[in-house]
Amino acid sequence: MKKILTVVILACIAFAIPAQAQVKFGLKGGLNLTSITGDSEGVSNKAGFYIGPTVKFTLPVVGLSLDASALYDQRQGKIKGTDQTIKSQSIQIPINVRYGFGLSSVVNVFAFAGPQFGFNIGDKSKLLDQIGEWSLKSSNISGNVGIGATVFSKLQITANYNFQLSKTGEVEYIKEDGTTGTGKLKFNSWQLGLGYYF
Repeated sequence: MKKILTVVILACIAFAIPAQAQVKFGLKGGLNLTSITGDSEGVSNKAGFYIGPTVKFTLPVVGLSLDASALYDQRQGKIKGTDQTIKSQSIQIPINVRYGFGLSSVVNVFAFAGPQFGFNIGDKSKLLDQIGEWSLKSSNISGNVGIGATVFSKLQITANYNFQLSKTGEVEYIKEDGTTGTGKLKFNSWQLGLGYYF
């Protein structure tokens, strides 16, 4: 049901874009600085990455545009005191509204925000040796808010925070006293990115 709703939303956005909108295609990628939050114990954060195609629609309203991407996204965390990790691999589809203004004929700065739809393509569950087990949901919804700059209308630099609107998964772990605990997981992330539009 969630996948059908996602397709309907994307179709509505596509039909809502005016015919006179300028369209640019490109590639973008960057660094995920993941913060795994929840009521679990013993998880430290690690860096990941994202990469994929992107498209930008410049609307006939001064400063306003939309962008959408299809990104391979990897986030992970390390179980403290071991060499074992919790890893999320997914396809993420962010759709952002952007508002920008030119500082000069060379540089344009902008702020952006919007929803992001994620679909898990990696392991959905994994046993952790002598520790417990983690499991991830098939899909999730998150939000983006950030800032960026475009140079010569080609090169784009962004910094944003991606925050989960629903849980990413669950972890079952063995506490120090030998009892078992269960906790929710959220893979929130600071993201630093580079993009290039053709």
